[in-house]
Amino acid sequence: MRAVAVAGIALLASVGLVASACSSESSSASGDGLKAAWIYVGPSNDGGWSQAHDTGRKFVELELGDEVQTTFKENVPEGPEVEQVIDDLVKDGNKIIFATSYGYQDAMVAAAAKYPDVKFEQATGDQLTGGKTVPSNYAEIWGAGEDTIYLSGIAAGKATKNNTIGVVAPFAIPEVIRHINAFTLGAQSVNPAATTKVVWTKSWFNPTVEKQAAESLVASGVDVLFTHQDSPSGGEVAEANNIPWVGYDSDQSGAYGNVWLTAATYNWGPYYLSRVDDVKSNTWKQANYYGTIADGFTSLAPFGSLVAADTKTVIDTELAQAKSGGATDFGWYWGLEDRQDQAGEVKITKGQKLTKADLYSMSWFVKGVDGSPTG
Repeated sequence: MRAVAVAGIALLASVGLVASACSSESSSASGDGLKAAWIYVGPSNDGGWSQAHDTGRKFVELELGDEVQTTFKENVPEGPEVEQVIDDLVKDGNKIIFATSYGYQDAMVAAAAKYPDVKFEQATGDQLTGGKTVPSNYAEIWGAGEDTIYLSGIAAGKATKNNTIGVVAPFAIPEVIRHINAFTLGAQSVNPAATTKVVWTKSWFNPTVEKQAAESLVASGVDVLFTHQDSPSGGEVAEANNIPWVGYDSDQSGAYGNVWLTAATYNWGPYYLSRVDDVKSNTWKQANYYGTIADGFTSLAPFGSLVAADTKTVIDTELAQAKSGGATDFGWYWGLEDRQDQAGEVKITKGQKLTKADLYSMSWFVKGVDGSPTG
């Protein structure tokens, strides 16, 4: 009898990073049960995004034991190579495939049409929210990470002394843009003078480029860093310059405790388990899951020692209210007042509640962001 899934499974912190590679690698767990596979854009121990997904995969193994056999492919680029990886996974007998990077979605939709007997789950895709017609064996997974990023922005807004926070960001796509906006609004909610300065890396996982971007921000005068990247390289730069750091995807408080504030994290395990269970019981149906703080999908990593008691109180109060809002409630902060873009045009009116479609199409930066939303 397997244990009941819990939403509080911790995301592991990484101590070693593997160099990004163009070729994929795989690893399988023992077992003769249903075959399930995961595809990662970086190494499975990247200290962030891919590691969080791999923690979810391991959770499925732990809960199902010999009822499941899991496989992962790592360092798979967002391009033609993923198509071959998917073909190979199907040929190997995998009945459900989870792809965990935005740029995989076209290949996943095509594979769903090609292999109707296999289930395809795309993390951070926008096919279903965008109203596109896709095969019925294709589903999408994402969540209101912007809500916990908003809360991490409060920590940054309280920590900055010169009101300039640096943001190292990957690609100028709606999910990243809304995250930067939420972070900025969080900082401004406790420090109206706070601004953010964005540097784009055009990469999900490239520790060298991420480090260079963070260093350029420090050189420009920012005194707090937020890295929206798959590795904790920003923590190295923050530590070297003794400035506070907000991470992303996983808890790095142990590795960078001297500069750590907090981070938005994701708990993928319970969702993955439920979908594998659905395939096993032949009850899987197409879904467009958007997890929230309330249902335990997104949460905050522990606070670092740099976060003052009064700041913790502010964040904890907001967090408690979000938890009580219900699993379909998110983005309580967008309509607290009129929200202007960088040019001063009102994009969100006071009292407005954004829909998922609004969030998924966000292509503008709020006032106070220094950087181009087009990359």
